[in-house]
Amino acid sequence: MERIASIQRLGEQWIRELTDADEGGFVCSPAGLWLALAAVASGAREETAAELRALLGVADREAAPAVTAAARDLARTDALAVATRVWTRVPVLPAYREALPDIPVGAMDPAEADAWVRGATGGLVERLPLRITDATLLALVNVTALKAHWETPFDGRFTRDLPFTDAAGTSRPVATMRRPVAPQDVWTVDGACVVELCCRTGPGGGAPARVRFVLGEPGAGAARVLPSAWAPRASGAPLEAGAVSVGIPRFTLRTTVQAAEQLPALGVRIATSGAADFSGISPVPLALSTVVQEAVVKIAEKGVEAAAVTVVPTRAGAASSPGQVRHIAFGRPFGVVVLDGVSDVPLFAGWQADTPVHLG
Repeated sequence: MERIASIQRLGEQWIRELTDADEGGFVCSPAGLWLALAAVASGAREETAAELRALLGVADREAAPAVTAAARDLARTDALAVATRVWTRVPVLPAYREALPDIPVGAMDPAEADAWVRGATGGLVERLPLRITDATLLALVNVTALKAHWETPFDGRFTRDLPFTDAAGTSRPVATMRRPVAPQDVWTVDGACVVELCCRTGPGGGAPARVRFVLGEPGAGAARVLPSAWAPRASGAPLEAGAVSVGIPRFTLRTTVQAAEQLPALGVRIATSGAADFSGISPVPLALSTVVQEAVVKIAEKGVEAAAVTVVPTRAGAASSPGQVRHIAFGRPFGVVVLDGVSDVPLFAGWQADTPVHLG
């Protein structure tokens, strides 16, 4: 589906820009960024819409139904919550509200927005990742949050300190979980080894999320390794082994990304300038002032927790032999990608470059 390809493509482009700016670890939500920008793009017109369409695959009036459909499709993933809200100081056109029926619009209230973020993420993110000022005329906020248990949990009795060598070459002991995995859940793509762990279906009965850990060749960076997690399975090669076990550090990754810094490289320039045209949102001229996302992923023996808060504020505009047991140790920089339960949409993508730290 074109929408899925657009989110994957945005993820690849964004991760490339993130790693060009910093070789350290990070976590982001390509799906969250796409949903937030596409919701704003549904009110874009003329050249502003054209540049956002080139990045997102949709803009102007066709974006609204795409946003609604995408959010509802993602919500079919068990234990995943997806929600978007708008807080505003300026009038919002009835047509914009009607086109996005799942997105409530309310008067600007930073304290209320912080409380909503805290509740929607289950406390993983405490508040908006930026300060709302008097110059902020409208803020669109997307939350994508997941709390799921592994289908097969790690046994804590086998967690032990094992060496992890970070991107700088420094080796330190970190708490590492160990367990066997089915050989069919391990494959290689372009030199990267992908291990998929499935989450358990909860009471909601939706499709369970899948978490893929990706270990590239020594020295390979995030931009090269992470897209292997959502490459078609048919493009991969099975790992030739009779049995497989993995050693994955217990870790928490949290970063705040100033996505606006990458927008020009992604082709978005007019939308942040005085020439921006968001006349489909409000009769008051608006321009994007920044785009900020705070994301967190926690991996432990029982399961995975992840959340991303994306804020778009606006200002005034003017292989081995069969039978051999293979152990895959994630003891150097590696990637982790959380996919939705229905397709291969990258909900969260993280790169563990530094020594893993787990926050309970």
